Amino acid sequence: MVDILVVEDNIEMAALLCDFLEADGYSVKHCADGDSSVNSFESEGARLVILDIMLPSLDGFAVCRKIRENANTPIIIVSAKTEKDDKLNGLILGADDYIEKPYDIDILLAKIKGIFTRRYQTDILSDGFLKIDKSKRIAYKENTPLDLRQKEFDLLLLLAENAGKTLSKDYLFNQIWGFDSFSEPQTLTVHIKWLRQKIEANPKKPEHIVTVWGVGYRYER
Repeated sequence: MVDILVVEDNIEMAALLCDFLEADGYSVKHCADGDSSVNSFESEGARLVILDIMLPSLDGFAVCRKIRENANTPIIIVSAKTEKDDKLNGLILGADDYIEKPYDIDILLAKIKGIFTRRYQTDILSDGFLKIDKSKRIAYKENTPLDLRQKEFDLLLLLAENAGKTLSKDYLFNQIWGFDSFSEPQTLTVHIKWLRQKIEANPKKPEHIVTVWGVGYRYER
C-alpha cells in the first residue's frame, strides 16, 4: 500500500506534486485517468487520495463515489472547478477536503500532514529520509524497505523517535536489551555499525546516526 495515490491527468503538474510528496517522505503512485485510479486503489490501496475532477474515462466525482463504496480512506479533491455546486458535490460524495487550483503547495502539504497525523501518527514515523511503520515493524530509507534484525529495528526506532537528542550508551543499551540482559554493552556498538551500513551513504562518515564522543549517539534527519 502506498501512502498517497495522486489522480491527475496533467502529467507535469502530477510529476511536480509527486516530487514534493516524496521529498516529504511519502510513497506515491500516480494515475492519469479515472479507471486506472479505481483499479489501482482496489488492487493496491492507499492511505490518502489526491483527486482531480476533470479526468479521462471516469471523472473525479465517480472515482470518489467508487472509493467511498468500500473504504473510508481520506480524499482531498484538487480541482480547477470552483463553483459552489462542484464543491458541495465533492464533499457530499465523501471527500474530506476540496482545494481549488491553482493551489499553494505548502497549504496542501500541511493539510496532508494534518490528515496523516490525525489518522496514522500512532503507526507511522516519517521525516523525509526514513519512514518507520511501527505496527508492521518495517523501516524504509527513501521509500526502499530496509532488511533489519529485530534489535536493529528497535534501536533505529528509539533513535528516530528522539531525533536531535543525544542518547547515552547506557540508556540505549538498557532500553533495547534491558537492565538484566546477558548481552555485552559492546553489542550496542555492533548494532550501530550495522545500522550505519544500511542507512548511511558513507558509513565511515555518518550523517544520520552521529556519535557524540564520551556520551552516546544522536539521530539527525
